[in-house]
Amino acid sequence: MSLIKWAGVVGLACGGLLPGAPARAGDLSCKMSFQLSGWSVFYKTASGSGTVRCSNGQSLHVKLRAKGGGLTFGKTRITDGIGKFSGISDVRDVLGHYANAEAHAGVEDKAAEAQVLTKGNVSLALSGKGSGWNLGVAFGAFIIE
Repeated sequence: MSLIKWAGVVGLACGGLLPGAPARAGDLSCKMSFQLSGWSVFYKTASGSGTVRCSNGQSLHVKLRAKGGGLTFGKTRITDGIGKFSGISDVRDVLGHYANAEAHAGVEDKAAEAQVLTKGNVSLALSGKGSGWNLGVAFGAFIIE
């Protein structure tokens, strides 16, 4: 076997023993399961909790808060919520304040809702099932701690 072929075989065999390249921003897939409940009368507030799990095995228990204002009235509860993050390189990248704007109307019984929030290069797509009633337009922040 020639020296070049032998070096190639050894290189392939040892390749599995060397650490891989570190993850770049956006390489990590992270999902959050959560529950959230709140109310609004001009001022909107909600709180809850969740768990973020990433494709690299990292996980993080988090507290959730939503706050804001506008012409809004209602009471809601989200159960079985799911959040999907993009632009993440470490589980702690999910923490912080996300911009939020929404318009809503209706009576919800086993209703579904979805929205997309941003924090710099990080995006969060939220969806969930819930119950309650609401009417209005609100702006504010979704906070993960």
